[in-house]
Amino acid sequence: MIEKNSLIHLYNQGNNRNQIFFTRENYLYFLKKIRQYLFPVCEILAYCLMPNHFHFLIYTTIKSEGLKKYGEREVNILSDNLRIMLSSYTRAINKQQNKSGSLFRQNTKMKDLSKIGGSKISSPNSLGYDFYCFFYIHQNPLIAGLVNELEDWEFSSYPDYIGLRNGTLVNKELVFEILDIEKEDIKRISTFLVEENVGRIFEG
Repeated sequence: MIEKNSLIHLYNQGNNRNQIFFTRENYLYFLKKIRQYLFPVCEILAYCLMPNHFHFLIYTTIKSEGLKKYGEREVNILSDNLRIMLSSYTRAINKQQNKSGSLFRQNTKMKDLSKIGGSKISSPNSLGYDFYCFFYIHQNPLIAGLVNELEDWEFSSYPDYIGLRNGTLVNKELVFEILDIEKEDIKRISTFLVEENVGRIFEG
């Protein structure tokens, strides 16, 4: 059950870890679908699209709790919009690649960060999972060896947060409020967290 005012780490990967993005246009098309289906029903705080998986950090609102009716059946609007979006993207990629069947793993993970182990990670600063998740999402291309600098990966929200791009998909002000950080701290903290290899916390 999805409740408002929750921080959720949303992620999925290609079926059998297979590739899901094949061209730059595929990444941009996926983001267009995100804007169409997820953007209206939640706040998007961070994202990173990788060749065979994706990560989003979202904040749920009263719109996220809404229901859609299919005959006598009611389903959550956020979950259903996500299902429709992935299905639509799958059809387009299968047509492009002349394939059929599932592109993504059957179940998209939606991890409520406020309900993980008391919401705190044992660390020198005792920072919360929300803090680490935000930076881990952006670190994926660097951890995977796709770039030498985080800002060089086009398909994440990191360039927006450090002022290289003025995208409108993510709610930057809400992130600064929730994580209690300043814009100028983001690049410094990102480097620190890569050294700490916090990615292992969120695997699986």
